[in-house]
Amino acid sequence: MAKTGMRDWVLPLSVAATIWAKWTVGLGGYSGHATPPMHGDYEAQRHWMEITLHLPTREWYFYDLPYWGLDYPPLTAYVSYLCGLVAHCINPSWVALDTSRGVENAESKVFMRATVLVLDLLVYIPAIVWFTRLWWTSRSRRTQNIALLTILLQPSLTLIDNGHFQYNSVMLGLTVLSLNLLNSGQDVLGAIAFVFSLCFKQMALYYSPAIFAYLLGRCISLPSSKGYVHLAKIGATTIISFLVLFAPFIFQAFPTVLAQSLHRIFPFSRGLFEDKVANFWCATNVIVKWRKWVAPSTLPRLATAATLVPDQRQPFPSTSTLAPISETQPSDTSFPSTHGPSPTINLILFALFNSSMAFFLFSFQVHEKSILLPLLPLTLIMSGRSEVDVESGTWEWGILLNNVAVFSMWPLLKKDGLGLQYATLTLMWNYIIGYNPLSLPESNVKILSLATYSVITALHGAELLFRPPTRYPDLYPVLNVLLCSGVFGLSLLWGLKKQLEAGWGISGLSATPKKPAPLPRPLVSFPGRSSKPHGPASANRRATMDPRLAKEWSSIRAAGDSETSGSLRSRRRESIPANVFANGIART
Repeated sequence: MAKTGMRDWVLPLSVAATIWAKWTVGLGGYSGHATPPMHGDYEAQRHWMEITLHLPTREWYFYDLPYWGLDYPPLTAYVSYLCGLVAHCINPSWVALDTSRGVENAESKVFMRATVLVLDLLVYIPAIVWFTRLWWTSRSRRTQNIALLTILLQPSLTLIDNGHFQYNSVMLGLTVLSLNLLNSGQDVLGAIAFVFSLCFKQMALYYSPAIFAYLLGRCISLPSSKGYVHLAKIGATTIISFLVLFAPFIFQAFPTVLAQSLHRIFPFSRGLFEDKVANFWCATNVIVKWRKWVAPSTLPRLATAATLVPDQRQPFPSTSTLAPISETQPSDTSFPSTHGPSPTINLILFALFNSSMAFFLFSFQVHEKSILLPLLPLTLIMSGRSEVDVESGTWEWGILLNNVAVFSMWPLLKKDGLGLQYATLTLMWNYIIGYNPLSLPESNVKILSLATYSVITALHGAELLFRPPTRYPDLYPVLNVLLCSGVFGLSLLWGLKKQLEAGWGISGLSATPKKPAPLPRPLVSFPGRSSKPHGPASANRRATMDPRLAKEWSSIRAAGDSETSGSLRSRRRESIPANVFANGIART
């Protein structure tokens, strides 16, 4: 399109194509279609519009709890109220208190589907567009546009929000907005945006360890006085944001209404997991009957302990690498400043992935739809596809996890009648991003991908041709769980390894500054210097060293051999993204 002078049309046409794809998915089935008396998630969202519109706020978390009682945080309730207000203006019967239960006429369906698209246009899509322009600013506009389509057409989110029917894109969009603000140096606004994400869906807690570690490290990196002030600003605005959003429940019959809302938001009484979800507890429940052998009161504590393990230094941290990195900064550097992002911003996407995947695999009361949370940061990482990402396997891991995640939700999508949408959207997404596993170089992730896709194809074929044995009616869902949970577990180990490499690339593994030492002469030659080899493997290293790393190293060498290793770390940190630096070092 750039050759024909239509470059400016790429963005609006990409957004229009996304909206069209989402709308066509919405023409299919949805959760609970024509299945009274409870129906499904579609009816739950519509019912919340009904109760928030007609009842005072003090009754929202108390009203008729057996019939889809409100169990999401206040911001979801406020959005439901606004949607219900619009619905009431169009046709009051759609949201009439009690009498509208189970309404499924064509007009109300169009309205409900439209609310998802409108919220996408208001929150999720603008945040993603800003992300591709801000985080991949050094990439070509073509790469940015491909990154945009990679994220917007992600099959799992589209099938759940626009097919099954939910509003996950609002929570995810607010999280991406928070990341954009943090990358712009707006830590206070970023913290507020993340509070809004938490108060829309409590599942955003999966991200909280990474966000907290980043902001804490940001404050540590500043001089003591500025650091304390910055920490106070972030803490005060976070508390005030929560107070404002929960105010109607705090100042009415305190603490009864507030306690009830928190009880509904965090339902520990529901059990360890629901349905067949591809996490550790459900997979191992095939052999270890957790709910039978472990006391119900002990299960939440056990799940909490298991979830926190990947976030501790035992042996590799998933979020703790974010906080202490800034302690290694030389005292004479121009950073710290509160007007730009911390160098650890390049680690935050991997930290979000590791934290949320650990929650998905090990935490309490996980739904199959919760896989959307680790998918978001991984898709953001892989969207800026580069040669380094392909060679290191990051891009291929991102595709594998997206494809396996869609398959992990197949039992749910099949129940909703979304089989055609499932197959079409998954194949279309892989085609658009140019994925062909057979054309990629040999690697462990390629072998894993081909083996996984072969098993997925075999399971789909067996399910189509053969009924499960009467004794094992859940045979296919259980096999689905065993396969997907295994891949998800391996992805967590890979993510922890990648974050460790990236953290080392920024500041090294030591948290204590070492005595400056003379910079050693590199074993590679660069333009403008003698081409005489400095070592037996210099030719090979010149061929494999990352060009961006080579350019940076050359500029430092030109300044003189007296440059210190501390300054080298500082310059690398300022000009080279963490994943590029880590992979460049690994290859040289």
